[in-house]
Amino acid sequence: MSNGPVSFSRRRRRWTKTWLFRAAVALIALGLLWTAFIQWKIYTPPETDASARADVGIVLGASLWNNEPSPGLRERLDRALTLYKDGQVKHLIVSGGLDYNGSTLTEAEGMKNYLVRQGVPEEAVVLEPQARSTYDNVRYSKRLMAERGWTKAILITHEYHAARSYDIARFLDMEDPRVSSMTSSVMWMPWHKVRETLAYTKWELDKLRLIVFGSDE
Repeated sequence: MSNGPVSFSRRRRRWTKTWLFRAAVALIALGLLWTAFIQWKIYTPPETDASARADVGIVLGASLWNNEPSPGLRERLDRALTLYKDGQVKHLIVSGGLDYNGSTLTEAEGMKNYLVRQGVPEEAVVLEPQARSTYDNVRYSKRLMAERGWTKAILITHEYHAARSYDIARFLDMEDPRVSSMTSSVMWMPWHKVRETLAYTKWELDKLRLIVFGSDE
């Protein structure tokens, strides 16, 4: 009796397993290459002239703790204070919506309160209290700039977050965007850099969707 059909079925199963294995290896390799690429971007943030001047500094939001800026957010706000006091920016936009951690103030309100306590005039700080993402931070702040006739901005954030923020600003056609970034002495960077790798991947997918389908507004 011929075992042809049985042999063919075995060969087909072996062939299927081989190609599934190769596909899995290829996907893992692509994932590692992509992760390495994103880590390279994170570790090489856009450089900005330390003496750069702009109409406004945009502080990209982070979480509040009990309605007060978290230690990491205070680092961003302290950089904003330095830029303002040195005359590099004349105004500050504080951008961030309501947290899901029980805060009763928006990130923007918490940031403004902190800056005003540090001596920045209230009229120099503009609230952007809607943003839920870095993309929102930039696009909503850009609208506020247009309403006031401001054209140039310095984005203020941490180094690990600078590359994505800059890429978003360029995608949204912000004029000659600058970034003032800092390292953190209070944040656990391994966690934030892993999280940023995922966030940058999501941004690349979102960017592709926006290019293909246009704005969802």
